[in-house]
Amino acid sequence: MSHTPHPPNLVLVTGPSGAGRTTAIHALEDMGYEAIDNLPLSLLPRLLTGPAPDRPLALGVDVRNRDFSTNTLIATIDQMADLSDLPMQVLFLDCREDVLFRRFSETRRRHPLAPDESPRVGIVREKDLLGPIRARADVLVCTSELSPHELKADLERWFAPKSKHGLAVSVQSFSYKRGLPRGVDMVIDCRFLRNPHWEATLRKLDGRDPRVLEHIQQDLRFAPFLEQLQSMVELLLPAYEEEGKAYLSIAFGCTGGQHRSVAMAETLASGLADDGWQVSIRHRELERRQESRPMPQAEQSKPQVEGT
Repeated sequence: MSHTPHPPNLVLVTGPSGAGRTTAIHALEDMGYEAIDNLPLSLLPRLLTGPAPDRPLALGVDVRNRDFSTNTLIATIDQMADLSDLPMQVLFLDCREDVLFRRFSETRRRHPLAPDESPRVGIVREKDLLGPIRARADVLVCTSELSPHELKADLERWFAPKSKHGLAVSVQSFSYKRGLPRGVDMVIDCRFLRNPHWEATLRKLDGRDPRVLEHIQQDLRFAPFLEQLQSMVELLLPAYEEEGKAYLSIAFGCTGGQHRSVAMAETLASGLADDGWQVSIRHRELERRQESRPMPQAEQSKPQVEGT
């Protein structure tokens, strides 16, 4: 059977102000995407009702859009997914609050949600507003420690893969207590495996720590489970690729989303990367824990700088 070429991608780019959305749009444009930024949300679905585009589309959306609201954007994403056969992905550019505040202070820009207040006020408002959109993201890139050049390189690895496979794979972990992630293709339940939570020395660690993985591997069901899982994935990925699918998301769940699901996601992602697949990995609960950590005291004590 001849390989079916992938249809053009549709990438919706969003995230908090100052996180690098404009840089991402320009990077995608350099990769050959047709970039459209800050079109009113009500007009976005109309882009998909005409003839199929001959280039991938990158659509930039943020709080400056005329009719922006969280519910409207979520509804627009769902509507666009229903209207188009294009493989659609939501790219969310995230960044820590302290880094965003520093960027606004250095550039002396006003925050769009707090034009007459401290940028810090706008940053907090925008984070709350975009929270549900962040949860819907297919690709999440944190730019806190990235230079513009590094961000471009990261996006090139994801959206212009040079691997031997055209199918991009997202592997993530989650907690069943917080609900299933949206938009995933495959969900794997890890709650039957040995739980490191009940070991006091492992409780505060997570599944990326070799000691946690070693503990889980001592479960006699681990090896056959991993073997059969890898066999299934190795069978399915080429089949999905042949059918023209450009993106596949696999999610591992456990009780708290800290140990077993994280370890399994890391293990599978590593194996897929070794086999030449383009892989992105995300740990939903670990990210939430990181976001909820208090700002360092030194940052808290800095005087607030008004944008000018």
